[in-house]
Amino acid sequence: MSATRIVLHDSFTVGTLDRRLLGTFVEHMGRTVYTGIYEPGHPTADAFGFRGDVLEEVKSLGPTMVRYPGGNFVSAYNWEDGVGPVEDRPVRLDLAWRTRETNEVGLNEFAAWSKRAGLELMLAVNLGTRGVDAARSLVEYCNHPGGTYWSDLRRSHGVQEPHNVKVWCLGNEMDAPWQIGHKTPQEYARTAVEAAKAMRRVDPTIELVACGSSNSRMPTFGEWEATVLEETYEQVDYISLHNYYEELDDDLESFLASSDSMDDFIRSVVATADHIKGKLHSDKTIDLSFDEWNVWHQTEFHSFDGTREAWRDAPDIAEDVYNVAEAVVVGTLLISLLNHSDRVRMACLAQLVNVIAPITTEPGGRVWRQTTFFPFADVSQLAGTRTLRLETTSPKFATAKYGEVDAVVASATINDENGEVVIFAANRSLDTVSELDLTLGGTLTDYRVVEHRVLTGDPRATNSADAPRAVTPASRPVDHVALTPVSWNVIVLKPAGRAN
Repeated sequence: MSATRIVLHDSFTVGTLDRRLLGTFVEHMGRTVYTGIYEPGHPTADAFGFRGDVLEEVKSLGPTMVRYPGGNFVSAYNWEDGVGPVEDRPVRLDLAWRTRETNEVGLNEFAAWSKRAGLELMLAVNLGTRGVDAARSLVEYCNHPGGTYWSDLRRSHGVQEPHNVKVWCLGNEMDAPWQIGHKTPQEYARTAVEAAKAMRRVDPTIELVACGSSNSRMPTFGEWEATVLEETYEQVDYISLHNYYEELDDDLESFLASSDSMDDFIRSVVATADHIKGKLHSDKTIDLSFDEWNVWHQTEFHSFDGTREAWRDAPDIAEDVYNVAEAVVVGTLLISLLNHSDRVRMACLAQLVNVIAPITTEPGGRVWRQTTFFPFADVSQLAGTRTLRLETTSPKFATAKYGEVDAVVASATINDENGEVVIFAANRSLDTVSELDLTLGGTLTDYRVVEHRVLTGDPRATNSADAPRAVTPASRPVDHVALTPVSWNVIVLKPAGRAN
């Protein structure tokens, strides 16, 4: 057995943890909305048609913010189609996912559901087929109290009080050739800065997210961020990051090390943003919004040519089934976000239900938790108010993609209200058990481990409707903390004598 040493001192912090780091994402894609969160006629459906069983699972998952309505979907979406009497709403062809959009669920329905779920709303505006005018009108519809055309239209739709949406995405993945209305960095930057100025004139209190690259492998990555930020710097607050991770060529070792790639991505975008800050002699710091991240079997998804399919309603697309190894990777990505929480202030697990999601449903039937549900729920429920800066020394293992990497990665938070410290740790090795050796300093010297919970097992094991608890976390002894191979671990510490 090897050892992993973690050094922790409560004076050394990454920063205050913005709870919006634990956001999620709902796009009108596949069965995320229809037969996902919304299904009139389901035995648990409420008076508004939203599934009660799904709502309870969302509350248990614990996200804090939800990005809506896309995603690729938003780049050809007319927001006006989704407001007003449902019977008067048009059915549109969604060009992103080759489906029919009935618009049965739109802005006001989703905003009301988000409120019931305890989620802050993050809205994306269409800068693909629309632009400045539609964006500023949407802000007025959502945030102005009344006495104007768009705010009074909202009130006539039965929503008397403003939605007060504070965070807005200026389009989605506009660097990508697959995006409706794809733009060069110069074209996007000009559109985004003018939209931002108009939106801020309607509501000066909003926060704005400029589109970064759709992933770190794009040929324009880096150049895109620099060009966009140089034009928009004083009008926006965040630059976005998107990335998905998957196992390729049966290379499980490299896949388990995916968070090393996320770390590099974040550091690169921070460096670019700070370079532009210096170049512009600005006193303002741009933070990051990692508003799409997850494990996604993209190779399999993109091998299917959907253009040959008929236009469908809410098809079952991208409904990945996640295993233990993928849950551990999701945990490591959460660890990466926590360790960069001084600059990554918001992040969204994509998506929430059915489509590459931690929650899966049957139309008219059951709901269950995927393996990836558990790491996210652990962090949302247990992460404290500050992220601590820890030093980890662990065994190494070899990967084909990243070379030699640490077997164990970890993050830690402290709750300044009750003093509780929580360590989130993942053993990414396939075969090495690692004993945890804690060195505690500052006011933590008398702390003791009071809980150790682990998610582990056969790396290929999954949950299903018939076996929804095949993979679940289990408690382990606290007197000797051992990190088993391919495992997600939650370790809770409290002062000696305060075990409860």
